[in-house]
Amino acid sequence: MPQHYPFSAVVSSAAVSSAGADDPAGLDPMALALVLTTISPGVGGVLVRGEKGTAKSTIVRALAAVLPPIDVVAGDRFSSDPAEPHPRSPDGPFAADAPSETRSVRLVELPVGATEDRVLGSLHLERALSEGKAEYEPGLLARAHRGVLYVDEVNLLHDHLVDLLLDAAAMGRSTVERDGVSVEHDARFVLVGTMNPEEGELRPQLLDRFGLTVEVAAPRDPAVRMEVVRRRMAFDADPPGFAASYDQAERALTERIATAQRLVAHVELTDASLLKIAEICAAFDVDGMRADIVTARAAVAHAAWHARTSVTRADIRAAALLSLPHRRRRNPFDAPGLDEDLLDQLLGDDEPQPPEPTKPEPERSDGEEGEAEDEAEGEAAERSEGDPAQPEPTETPSGTTGRDTTAPTGTPYRAKLFTVAGTGAGEAGKRSRAITASGRRIGAHRPTGPGGSGGSIDLISTILSAAPHQHARGRRTGRLRLHGDDLRVATREGKEANLVLFCVDASGSMAARRRMEHVKTAILSLLLDAYRRRDKVGLVTFRADGALVALPPTHSVDIAATRLEQLPSGGRTPLAEGLLEADRVLRLERVRDPRRRPLLVVVTDGRATHGPDAVARSRQAAAHLAAQGIASLVVDCESGPFRMGLAAELAGHLRAEHVPIAEVSAADLTGAVRERVA
Repeated sequence: MPQHYPFSAVVSSAAVSSAGADDPAGLDPMALALVLTTISPGVGGVLVRGEKGTAKSTIVRALAAVLPPIDVVAGDRFSSDPAEPHPRSPDGPFAADAPSETRSVRLVELPVGATEDRVLGSLHLERALSEGKAEYEPGLLARAHRGVLYVDEVNLLHDHLVDLLLDAAAMGRSTVERDGVSVEHDARFVLVGTMNPEEGELRPQLLDRFGLTVEVAAPRDPAVRMEVVRRRMAFDADPPGFAASYDQAERALTERIATAQRLVAHVELTDASLLKIAEICAAFDVDGMRADIVTARAAVAHAAWHARTSVTRADIRAAALLSLPHRRRRNPFDAPGLDEDLLDQLLGDDEPQPPEPTKPEPERSDGEEGEAEDEAEGEAAERSEGDPAQPEPTETPSGTTGRDTTAPTGTPYRAKLFTVAGTGAGEAGKRSRAITASGRRIGAHRPTGPGGSGGSIDLISTILSAAPHQHARGRRTGRLRLHGDDLRVATREGKEANLVLFCVDASGSMAARRRMEHVKTAILSLLLDAYRRRDKVGLVTFRADGALVALPPTHSVDIAATRLEQLPSGGRTPLAEGLLEADRVLRLERVRDPRRRPLLVVVTDGRATHGPDAVARSRQAAAHLAAQGIASLVVDCESGPFRMGLAAELAGHLRAEHVPIAEVSAADLTGAVRERVA
């Protein structure tokens, strides 16, 4: 059995979280959140967000070793508790004196590429074909019952699997109704997910379903970093010996968790404490009531962890730091975090006191109400007044502006849905039609993947393909005789994710403040929509004497918002360089993910003013892109009474749709993209 890195060796030197100060007992916020959710599984699991190399996976895999062992019914595949009178187990019912056994808590890892059958369980195919029996084969949820279910890179997990996991975690059971099988079994587990935000975000509604969330980053203290390296090298040199040196600390941690698990049911949560939790959640403007419930449960678990029988101010503070930061995010562009000064102000210096009886407010006369409304309207009008608009920079005859400018970004809006024409076979998403591993069944085919895989088994089609050959195979009675060529898997049509690459002219002719603001707002809006639909969005800009990948193809909206906000404009127009840079980005993405279909959106007025033979080189670059069959759209930004029609000419060389618009408004831009690819 592989030796895991000890949990207690991580907690004192792991990444430092931005969520707040370390636990007084020596646990940093990441370790504390994991411990609290094992003490009280009703907290709802933990999501650990952080950059690569911050011990996220290491500490989660070490968690199972310090959890107290559990008693299970001997021989039961669903880990039923012998003390439970009526456990939901397909292997039951069990006699009152059924034998039991003690075993360690399981840590079950869910791979990102797992199928729904593997998670929920499905028909036992071998027995169905050989014996004609419809028997249920348990999945990962059954194995994780009363244990820890760990999903590394949970942000890359398909949405329908995340929904399934979170529903099972909330309900405490799993129900399977498929392939002639009807099964319900207990599925109570601690759900732990880790993710790197640079690789994409979770949808807000899924983020909210995790009870606690911790932000981690590598420590900046050289002494701490030295200690991390020293311990890791010692572990790699002698894993058993290193683990043995932490045996005493591991046993002490296990005993403390077991004590807290027994004590948690006896911790008193007074009305005063509940009121304080409600005040904090209301002050931080979180949606729904889940934040209040999770904070209350986490505060009780924190009190039990510190061997207290009543919830204190410190317990509420620790729980709020772990349960509220991710629930304050209204959209992916909002940075996670919590104002600790405001939290301390709300908590006050004293322990929570019982609420005072409320008094009815005196009624105001109509005149007083009218005066209050007028005063509010006046304050709103005052706030809405701003500084006069600055004059927009104009392009000089040489093609440059007097200075580079950075236009602001407007508030992103909900972009209209657009899809790539045809049926693809890309990564599962929520945009264009494609043949995917999930979706509605439209037929069956022979498996094409390595090792005979390629989708879920289509039992009916497999039997039908084998039936005509039974006589030739010598079958007269008895079992169905199958060959490898009979196997069929379901063909399913679902949705795929796409790559939308913007190639934006940021030269002096485009540097008008309002124009660039609309371009940025449109891209951010499409990025927000792409985040919801699992798309990638990239941005190439060209200005002055070259092109720049301002935003590599990404799912990360946090990075995107920062890069786009700082995008400068001004200078000459190197159109050819912009097109060639876009071609380079698309070629790299084609190597990384050959199934993801791209759409190139060129936002320009068609001018090419940089370098010798600028016009000829831009035409050659456009013809090169067109020869590769890349779907393209040219958004013509030329305005004014006299137009040269250069963008329309560029569209001809690109074999792209040409969309002439007077100015680049966000609404027109997204509408043009939708019409082009619908």
